[in-house]
Order: sequence, then structure tokens, then C-alpha cells
Amino acid sequence: MSTHVENTAPILVIGGTGKTGRRVVENLRGLGRPVRVGSRTGEPPFVWEDESTWEAALDGASAAYVTYYPDLAFPGAKEAVERFAAFAVERGVRRLVLLSGRGEEGAVASEDALKASGCDWTVVRANWFNQNFSESFFLDPVRAGELALPTGDGVEPFVDADDIADVVVAALTDDRHIGRTYELSGQRLLSFYDVARELSAATGRTITYIPVSIDDYRAALRELGEPEEFADLFTLIVDGRNASVVHGVREAIGREPKDFADFAKEAAATGVWDA
Repeated sequence: MSTHVENTAPILVIGGTGKTGRRVVENLRGLGRPVRVGSRTGEPPFVWEDESTWEAALDGASAAYVTYYPDLAFPGAKEAVERFAAFAVERGVRRLVLLSGRGEEGAVASEDALKASGCDWTVVRANWFNQNFSESFFLDPVRAGELALPTGDGVEPFVDADDIADVVVAALTDDRHIGRTYELSGQRLLSFYDVARELSAATGRTITYIPVSIDDYRAALRELGEPEEFADLFTLIVDGRNASVVHGVREAIGREPKDFADFAKEAAATGVWDA
């Protein structure tokens, strides 16, 4: 296939309205690349649970960014990713970039399933996102001034969604990244006590971290109508498996990742945390 054809063929971004997907879409459009937003509300829609939506979403695409909601470690994810990757390759979409989780055994099974399709793959394994505090799970607790979480004294090198998107776009558009697995983190390890301090400094308000038991947190999720499995993801922080800084951002795109303090200042300036 000539390069020209590849550059005019759309790139499917699954989860194209999500934290990393939205940024990947913006960056690709900024490069003048045609993009197809893969979401329930997309045109055409893409729904993981409804395989009849996959064909139109992939039609004529040259590549796809694969994100799985709610999480690759959840039951059924591996099988869905396996079927999707095989389906894509059958239709000539060879280039697949998978967003995976650092230190998640369940996610590795999905990575292997994607690779088994024979696609030209890149795996991007990310730590917990900075944007969890500004765009999702922890937004309301930060606004309320209280992070009550089952994370004990655990530390995590939170990574910025902008950095993930930059690595993903490089992987989607440059063949040098085929067959590579990049592990992404931020610049330093932070406990949730540290996070509360950074957020307090950035917002000028007092934000407190309160460690709670996993059972109490499960009960809180139930009350909110959220999947209880989200509680299991905190194990990744508590057991220390990701308590080290990795350098995938530098390896992939040649610069250092954004620091949490800079993320917090930028997010605070948008007013997202105003109580």
C-alpha cells in the first residue's frame, strides 16, 4: 500500500471521547490525519459488547487505537480484544496500538491475544493517570476536599494523559514503534498524602487524604452504582508492584514526562476543582 493511501485512510480511535482517546483524536487531527471516533455516540458507533458495530467502524481504516472499557483486567476483556484484533486484521487493518495497564496480569493476557492476530502491534502500558483526579474517579472527592481511598501508604508514579496520547500518536503514525512495548510513568513516586499536598498547593484549598479499608470502599462503590471490581485495581498501588519510575515516554518520543505538580497547576487554572 502506498504511503499516500495510508495517510488518507482513517485511523479508528476506540474510546475516542475518553481521557486518552480524546487527546489522541485531537493530536491526529492536528497532524491532518483523518480520524474515526470509536464510541457509542460515534458515526458510525462502536460498542465493545455489540460486535455488529465493528465492521462499519473499521471499514477502510489503516490503523486502530485499542482501549477497552472499563479495564483490560476485567473478565471478558481478553476474549473481546482477541476477537476484535482478528476481525481487524481480516479486514486489512494491520496496525493496532493497545493501551494496557502496567503490572496487570489480566492485561498481559489481552496483550498476548492482540499479538496473536498477526497485526503490527505496539503496546503502551500506563500507570494510573494524573487525570483520574481531574476528569473521572477522583474529581468529586477532590472538589469535596477529601480523598477517602483504600491505598494505605502506597506510592505510584502517576502519568499524564497528554504524555500517553503523544506516545500513542507516534506509535500509530511511525513504523519504528512496531513490535515495541512501552511502559509509561511520571517523573516521581507519590503517595496519596503527597497527592493531597500537591492538590492543596495547586488549588489553594485544603485537600485531605484519608486511608480507608477495601471493604468500606467496595460498599461506597456499590452505593454509587459503580462496578465493585474498581476496588481491585487499588491492589496495583497497595502491593507496590508499580512503585518504580519507568522511562517509556523518553524511549518513545525523546522527552521527559510531565510532572504531577505541573499537571496540578494546569488543571487548577481551568477551574475544574473549584468547590
